[in-house]
Amino acid sequence: MKFLFKARTQSGEIKEGAVDASSKEKAIDVLQKNELFLLSIEEEKQVGVWKKDFMKHFDRVTPKELVIFYRQLATLVSARVPIISSLTAIHEQTENRYFRNIIQEMINNIEDGSPLSTAMERHKDIFSTLAVSITRAGETSGNLKNSVEHIADNIEKNYTLTSRIKSALTYPAIVIVVFLVVGFLVMTFIVPKLLQMIKELNVEIPWYTKALILVSAFMASYWWAILILIAGAAGALIYYLKTEEGSNEWDRIKIKIPKFGNIYKGIYMTRFSENLSVLLTSGIPIIKALTVVGAVVGNKVYEKIILAAAEEVRTGGNMSTALKKYPQIPPIVTQMIRIGEESGKTDEILKEVARFYEQETDTTTKNITALIEPILIVIMGVAVGLLAVSVILPIYNVASQIQ
Repeated sequence: MKFLFKARTQSGEIKEGAVDASSKEKAIDVLQKNELFLLSIEEEKQVGVWKKDFMKHFDRVTPKELVIFYRQLATLVSARVPIISSLTAIHEQTENRYFRNIIQEMINNIEDGSPLSTAMERHKDIFSTLAVSITRAGETSGNLKNSVEHIADNIEKNYTLTSRIKSALTYPAIVIVVFLVVGFLVMTFIVPKLLQMIKELNVEIPWYTKALILVSAFMASYWWAILILIAGAAGALIYYLKTEEGSNEWDRIKIKIPKFGNIYKGIYMTRFSENLSVLLTSGIPIIKALTVVGAVVGNKVYEKIILAAAEEVRTGGNMSTALKKYPQIPPIVTQMIRIGEESGKTDEILKEVARFYEQETDTTTKNITALIEPILIVIMGVAVGLLAVSVILPIYNVASQIQ
């Protein structure tokens, strides 16, 4: 159970937070052991849990906020500020209310005797397995500052890569959506009125105009049914993709899509190489590092490949040999890893691989974006042209007869 408390420290400072305990008496005992003078304590009600879930869904912690958190923490730890004081300082200047609550819970956990990595591990929706593992390695080695900086660099690179790709593909996506919406509105509410006027002229109508009349008449009469069908199909697709089977299938499809599949492969190779390099640099054993990377790579296909490689390494094999069996892993990656294994510089080689695929993915994204724009212009031009010909040509024929 979780209990919400309000207490005063020995210095007179008022402190509020939450504590986990099996009973109210044990919660009070924990607070008293931490030299807190209790003012009030009550069990967290279900509405509090619902409110927390609501905040968690609508007030997420962004990658940018996480980068700032780790940068500030690294700076404070480097200045030999105690971890609780460091988190308290970060808590006071964090604007995200949900993140503030999480940091406060972490402070409470550390005051109860938990290390930073364990406090982070209790919030898996914010702190990844990768971040927890690197932090734990830093605590063990006594080099927490470098570990936190590694996490900040890693998150920043992933955030930059993902943002770059999203921004490059946003324009084509917006153009397609606007085109479909405008096309739907024109075909449903404008074209039927123009075609009705053409029908009343009693002139010969071309076959493509007749087809347009049938389509627009159907859309004008059943536009609500079309919207319901589209919304239902979109909802069913989103629901299916959220299931384990649907998520696995989408992960398989993503890397097979022409042109775009190369972008996704580049992203996964960058994540794999960058994350594994950071973990190895932090002193984490190769098997543990591969297991962690498999969980954070972001694709079930590559997760299975990486976990299979970890199992083969566990039995005495080489990572490069294990990865070479799978066509989803480019030959250049396995060759570079083999060189790293032979030279004892696997972490440095992986950094170079990550840098290469980051640049390759960026170039591929720009090329595809440049290719999509003229294709969209041609498609929209053809659609507008057919619509114009279908409507204007019959009117032109009538005008010719009148002359």
